[in-house]
Amino acid sequence: MADLRPTHVTEKVDVAEHTETISPKVLASEAKSAAEAERQMTLWTAIKTYPHAIGWSILLSSTIIMEGYDLALLGNLYASTPFNQKYGRWVESSQRYEISPAWQSALSNGARAGEIFGLIIAGWAADRWGAKKTTIGFLVLMIITIFALFFAPNVEVLVLGEILCGIPWGAFQGVTPAYASEVTPMVLRPYLTTFINACWVIGQLLAAAVNRGAIDYGDERSYRIPFGVQWIWPVLILCGLVFAPESPWWHVRKGNRDAARDSLLRLTSCKQTGFNVEETLAMIEHTNEMEKQAKEGVTYHDCFRGVDIRRTEIVVGLGIVQTLGGQNLMGYYSYFLRQAGMDERNAFSLSIANSALGLVGTCGSWALMTWFGRRRIHFSGLCGQLLILVIVGSISFAMSNTSVWATAGMLILFTFVYDFAVGPVTYCLVSELSSTRLKAKTIVMARAGYNLSNIFVNVMTNYQLSSAAWNWGSRTAYFWAGTCFLCVVWVFFRLPEPKGRTYAELDLLFEQRVPARKFAKTTVNPYTTEATDGKESIRKSETGSE
Repeated sequence: MADLRPTHVTEKVDVAEHTETISPKVLASEAKSAAEAERQMTLWTAIKTYPHAIGWSILLSSTIIMEGYDLALLGNLYASTPFNQKYGRWVESSQRYEISPAWQSALSNGARAGEIFGLIIAGWAADRWGAKKTTIGFLVLMIITIFALFFAPNVEVLVLGEILCGIPWGAFQGVTPAYASEVTPMVLRPYLTTFINACWVIGQLLAAAVNRGAIDYGDERSYRIPFGVQWIWPVLILCGLVFAPESPWWHVRKGNRDAARDSLLRLTSCKQTGFNVEETLAMIEHTNEMEKQAKEGVTYHDCFRGVDIRRTEIVVGLGIVQTLGGQNLMGYYSYFLRQAGMDERNAFSLSIANSALGLVGTCGSWALMTWFGRRRIHFSGLCGQLLILVIVGSISFAMSNTSVWATAGMLILFTFVYDFAVGPVTYCLVSELSSTRLKAKTIVMARAGYNLSNIFVNVMTNYQLSSAAWNWGSRTAYFWAGTCFLCVVWVFFRLPEPKGRTYAELDLLFEQRVPARKFAKTTVNPYTTEATDGKESIRKSETGSE
């Protein structure tokens, strides 16, 4: 059959021709051509070709601002006198009002528990209705649930509000990475998936700024205003999201080739010649068919079958590393400094600088990923976090006012290292290492692992820092240095390198059970199902050790 397909998106497409079944040979040939074009695409070309995809991805990712905002908001409110007077009790040992460690854990973990439910629901809903409709539904729910936080008369209702708000927050965590990784080409993928971390940091920065501005009221407005600000985000995002296109990968999984083509046309620029929509569509279909041959199902159970067990372990492990690497202390930054002896206003002011430097670090990570692989960046960042935690714990033995400021400075440096390396790269890795057919559900489990480990982390941190409990102060950093060391060991042996790989190539690398430390140097051809490590051929019929 003669190939009369268009060479760019401005030409008309014969729908009748392209809705017919395409032979596997033609599909593989076109998929290979699209993969090569994507691999050779420069950053500037990708920006010109996919401007709409960038915009829609940024809009959907901005839902994470709300989760980052609340995480920092609640941790910093523990340092607020009016908030503690409303929901806490008088503690003789510290001569001030405090919320007990038990209720602090309930508040912090209420949101995390709600997020787990939201993640599970979103994983199912996104497969059935797509990322767009799922996100719109949870944004509406978000608007409703904020009422419980704003009007909470006591700590019990406040906990209920955190649980209810956690449901849409969890849904956003599961949907946005999958959407960002599917609507953009390989060269843009690391930037837009790591932008999710930037949104999380922006939320923290806004929470710190709003907290600092509201604390001067000295009454209930100092915590009601920060809660009320949360109504702004879902309304603004909804106004734009109703016009967003669905992921073409989702349409292909649903067998709707025409809708997938329409999505690709809406995601790309009609003025950019040289982009072949049919070949790009063939690449998506070819990858989908490869994964269907390896596994028919798209359920949660399928994430634990065959080769996907390893992919699930890695992705979930990355989510857990985010919390056990010591990053949780940043959510308690103001409270941590208060317990270390710093006054309330200085603690809130420094929290703004802390979040701002985190945003700078996230932007810097984009340049870092241009030159270095994801695995190297992630591993180096974790080692840096380990060193800083040991230093913070050691500073606690110096009993002076200067030591408090030194601790504040080291924690700000910790935030920069985390947001320069581990934080943003994690979102990129989770999106790339999941199979496309199970992406939504695998990401859901990664975030569920993150939230489950966060529950443990929050309980421990609340008891470690509270003067009404263990009162460890800055020595708390030693404990998290220990868990960070375990994370360093796991990453070294289990985390593979996906930089520069198409989804089809990653599927083949996992199918051939290529060891994590050999991913970067192993070459694969998903169109002949062969992989070579530079010395010998590894065929599909053979299996290597993990």
